[in-house]
Amino acid sequence: MPLSRREIRTRATRFAKQWVAAHNEEAEAKPFWVEFFNIFGIRSTTVGSYEMHVKKLDAALGKIDYFWPGHLLVEHKSKGKDLKKAAIQAADYLHGVKEHEKPRYIVVSDFARFVVYNLAEGTETELLLEELPNRIEVFDFIAGYEARPVREQDPVNIKAAELMGRLHDELKASSGLDGHQLEVYLVRLLFILFADDTGIFERDAFYNFIVDQTRDDGTDVGPQLARLFQLLNTAEDKRPKNLDERLADFKYINGKLFEEQLPLAEWDGAMRVTLMECASLDWATISPAIFGALFQSAMDPKMRRNLGAHYTSEQNILKLIKPLFLDELWDEFEKVKGDKNKLNKFHDKLANLRFLDPACGCGNFLVITYRELRTLEMRVIEALMKGQQVVDVDTLVLLNVDRFYGIEIEEFPAQIAQVAMWLADHQLNMQVSQRFGEYMVRVPLRKSATIANTNALRVDWQSLLPSGERYDYILGNPPFLGHTWQNEEQKADMHLVMSKIQGHGVLDFVTAWYVKAAELIQGTTTKVGFVSTNSISQGEQVGLLWNELYHRYKIKIHFAHQTFRWNNEARGNAAVHCVIIGFANYDTARKRLFTYENIAAIPIEASASNINPYLVEGQDLVIVNRSTPLCPVPRMVWGNKPTDGGHFLFEDNETKEAFLVSEPKAAKWIRPFLSGGDFINGRQRWCLWLKDISPTELNALPRVKERVDAVRRERLASKADATRKKADTPTLFAQVAQPISDYLAIPEVSSERRKFIPIAYLSKEVIASNKIQLIPSASRYQFGILTSMMHMAWVGSVCGRLKSDYSYSNTIVYNNYPWPEAPTAAHKAAVEAAAQGVLDARAAHKGASLADLYDPLTMPPDLVKAHQVLDKAVDKCYRPAPFTSDAKRVEYLFELYEKYTSGLLAQEKPKRKGK
Repeated sequence: MPLSRREIRTRATRFAKQWVAAHNEEAEAKPFWVEFFNIFGIRSTTVGSYEMHVKKLDAALGKIDYFWPGHLLVEHKSKGKDLKKAAIQAADYLHGVKEHEKPRYIVVSDFARFVVYNLAEGTETELLLEELPNRIEVFDFIAGYEARPVREQDPVNIKAAELMGRLHDELKASSGLDGHQLEVYLVRLLFILFADDTGIFERDAFYNFIVDQTRDDGTDVGPQLARLFQLLNTAEDKRPKNLDERLADFKYINGKLFEEQLPLAEWDGAMRVTLMECASLDWATISPAIFGALFQSAMDPKMRRNLGAHYTSEQNILKLIKPLFLDELWDEFEKVKGDKNKLNKFHDKLANLRFLDPACGCGNFLVITYRELRTLEMRVIEALMKGQQVVDVDTLVLLNVDRFYGIEIEEFPAQIAQVAMWLADHQLNMQVSQRFGEYMVRVPLRKSATIANTNALRVDWQSLLPSGERYDYILGNPPFLGHTWQNEEQKADMHLVMSKIQGHGVLDFVTAWYVKAAELIQGTTTKVGFVSTNSISQGEQVGLLWNELYHRYKIKIHFAHQTFRWNNEARGNAAVHCVIIGFANYDTARKRLFTYENIAAIPIEASASNINPYLVEGQDLVIVNRSTPLCPVPRMVWGNKPTDGGHFLFEDNETKEAFLVSEPKAAKWIRPFLSGGDFINGRQRWCLWLKDISPTELNALPRVKERVDAVRRERLASKADATRKKADTPTLFAQVAQPISDYLAIPEVSSERRKFIPIAYLSKEVIASNKIQLIPSASRYQFGILTSMMHMAWVGSVCGRLKSDYSYSNTIVYNNYPWPEAPTAAHKAAVEAAAQGVLDARAAHKGASLADLYDPLTMPPDLVKAHQVLDKAVDKCYRPAPFTSDAKRVEYLFELYEKYTSGLLAQEKPKRKGK
């Protein structure tokens, strides 16, 4: 039997303290690992061997530091050595190991750090020596416990939330509590359950209180809890002298958490059982960062079926806070940790930083920020103490929750955020106690985070602060709402904040937080970092929002994450396509750009000289709607919009043929009809196209005439004036743009999975819907440019999106596209030839739809090769040197765009002056 987890954790705590100063591989590595295995009650020499010789891939002899056949290989280095190289060295040893003895795990270490490689699952986990007691489960494969995947969310969080959800429903149905009173009641129970398992109370004091002092039928639970709430709000010196000694375990809490007097709640036996189930869980392991949102979900039956879909994962929060401030603080610590005076100043700086989340919800961002700062502070204290025994740890810990501020419009999440900060503080204090061997608890509560339950768009954010103070950092995840999803109140909030921006009605709700933050940080060093829908860095929103931020508020982007999927590992996973943008009212030399090979990938960081609002390397420019192309190329127009209620359309060949049976003379008026989806997927629909029909011809077609009348009635019933006016011409599509020549067709919406937007020539006989954009009589050269990687790089940067799919716009994408400046005749001919090669390669696969041809998994090799030839030809039209990446293409295109537009502006200035 493996040792108990409690015993393993106790041994790990002793081990971490014992080996904190170890650094020499030769002298200390073997005893280090002997003691390490002893944490789990294992004699290392019984299951494996030290310094085992093996033959490496290059036939040279190597020496494995420790080898447990079939299980584990250890490579150990002196402190500070490169563990990546150590891992490569360890992997090299595998060539000399017998197949049946190859290990499932590789562990590399330099005393201070461990990196665990799970070879079967391809995962990598890193932890510090000091983290070992709290993360010992990483080594469950040594302990003998079944190895569990490392997840961001422990199932106990969901289990706890489900039980609290059940308790919420039972209380709401039977107790007489509802709304605010019920929410306060449940928040108090949450705090008590946590306190019962984390040393605030004597362990299991509350559980025993329910078991011993309430009846099985639950009828006295309400009065007993009311008594307990009153006791927790009473200082020890004010309590009755004859208080039952069993209640002495419940310390005075303060913090106004138990101050409000609530009505007496009615309980029954089933509700008492639910409460005991809640109390049976180990609440010490609850993550305040995750549980707050889960708890909120549990209270809302509509959200509960997707329990866990709405919280923000720690991994994603760290994507924001690390480049916003955390990485810089760690860098600063590394520079000053050897100088006590500088270190003390740095410690004071940490303790005095102020943070605001103006859309804080249940406090996820504040909790993780506080935890990460306290982790850094722990390292500061260790560096200050230099191994000295800690006498009074309370005086060494300077950080507290009172430097954290939040704004939340809903009352219940605001309450949860306040309590979550206290829970996080206590968990961190327990870590301090474990680390320094001195018990630390901040009860009664004397300081708290400031969480304002109000509308962030209608309150002065500065009003939360003491007079004369400033926030150092503003961060968070404001609401994800596009303009079509905003209710009337939210639209009014937007107008209040955005009234200076003409056309702001199309902007996402999150943009109001950008403008509020930009106003607040004027003339300060405050930095801001927000998670946002990716639409604010694409399409028409860029011009509206960033023109304001650049010109009125002089904002500079300091770091950015390009589009990625904002999700978590809970069931009911909520996937939203997001960006993260960090900005300030001043410039910085260090700009960090995080890119993704695909939207679910790990970010790749690069330095940038400047980051523009499209979140690519480039100058601070915005691309606005243009009615005509920037360059001398044919105009692109939208296709034909029926606005007919479906009466002009035949969804398939069968319905068309059935109609012609009863109206055979209508055949000359029926034409092929394609929407963007039809075009890509090879579907065929049909429509009545009555553009040139005479009254006599129409009267001879009664079934057609019935449909025309239905179109007229459909349009008259519309709420839109423009649509009702179209009832005057019911034989025509509401928008007619069909060319008289064959044309190039571009679908409005196309999947981002494809390397290319499928573009093709269509016959003038095919009626294209308004979901297709058209270029009449387009040349092969124009087709070649538009279906190249050069054009797709531009699309990827400036195109609007529907979720992550491209939403192609002629006014933003095509009309602003910088075509080659002066291609030679030879270069143009090369593009034309290569473009024909792409068309020929497509034609070779008869019956295949564009969706089939351009699916990344099924794209034919000859078509891939044809596009590669075309890309090279197009690149040479721009410059002789090849482009090494799409990022370089985009950088070049933005430079070219700036050159073209500055020339246009120079030409326009005299005209303005003369007016």
